[in-house]
Amino acid sequence: MIRPILASMLCLALASGATAMTTMQGKLTVTQVADGFEEPWAIGHLPDGGVLITERGGQVIHLRADGSRVTVKDGPRAAEAGQGGLLDVMIPRDFAQSREVFFSYVSTQNGSTGTALGSGRLSEDGTRFEGFQKLWQMAPHKQTDRHFGSRVVEARDGTVFLTIGDRGDRPSAQDLSNHNGAVIRLTRSGAVPADNPFIGTQGVAPEIYSYGHRNPQGASLDEDGVLWVAEHGARGGDEVNKITPGANYGWPVISYGTHYSGEKIGVGTSKPGMEQPLHYWDPSIAPSGMMIYSGKLWPQWKGDIFVGSLRDDYISRLEGPNVFEREKLQSSETGRVRDVVEGPEGAIWFLSVDSGALYKITP
Repeated sequence: MIRPILASMLCLALASGATAMTTMQGKLTVTQVADGFEEPWAIGHLPDGGVLITERGGQVIHLRADGSRVTVKDGPRAAEAGQGGLLDVMIPRDFAQSREVFFSYVSTQNGSTGTALGSGRLSEDGTRFEGFQKLWQMAPHKQTDRHFGSRVVEARDGTVFLTIGDRGDRPSAQDLSNHNGAVIRLTRSGAVPADNPFIGTQGVAPEIYSYGHRNPQGASLDEDGVLWVAEHGARGGDEVNKITPGANYGWPVISYGTHYSGEKIGVGTSKPGMEQPLHYWDPSIAPSGMMIYSGKLWPQWKGDIFVGSLRDDYISRLEGPNVFEREKLQSSETGRVRDVVEGPEGAIWFLSVDSGALYKITP
């Protein structure tokens, strides 16, 4: 893991050389922005040109616009357990005024671990978080070390979406009394919005926005402000879903995959009252970070969905309105792509777990 003294010796400067990536837009350039990360998980762009990177082991790295690098202190106290640790980072639209940064991470509670949401203010010098606090944590459940989710997305109305996996307890994704296998919607303070779909419904956790998810590790808003998620299936059946408030996405009752044993999942691929995915992969690609593109640099890609693959080492480009995989963006750098985001300039930025590096794709 990078320690502060070593991190200060590494810089944001572009690595020497760049490689070409052949796409339907022609040859694009893939440039390494920074490397030396230990299990990087998420990217957050700051308005001053800097970048925050999370490492699953618990570090938050600040890559400053001037080319320096520092490990930010006093952030989330994440529990590194199995697939868990420090996970997503979200920079809200009002950061220039609030300097608030949001994180999802795994936290301990009553002898178990669960997905939590927290926030703190990044100091003016970018070296520490001031007043960091845990805002919300999922209800305690039986102890497992997998399927934590967990992406954080700021909604158009300023509320916050947080995705949570089924924690490896499949039936719990259909149990509305807990948060397993759900998309959660909260206010910025961690409270329950008054217009959440299950407000006032007895026996239902009021934070739930949608349910029946297996392990959503990608999430993004489209141009209309609607949330989409990409989630892991079992053996096949990775899904892209457009989220409707209060909807049931079926896991583990319906799926286009099978259990790892080869056994059938639930009742098959459909059931009344359960949503169908807009796209699914079989075999699985192990989808992670997800971005819906604005079209800033490549107008032909406006509205297209980009999803990183942790298994097959590429970035999937999905085209609408029927949502099908149009092409695979692949190069020597796209090894286990954990996060994919659009930068302020319209470039496509991504994190590779294999190389522990941050890259960007430009014309």
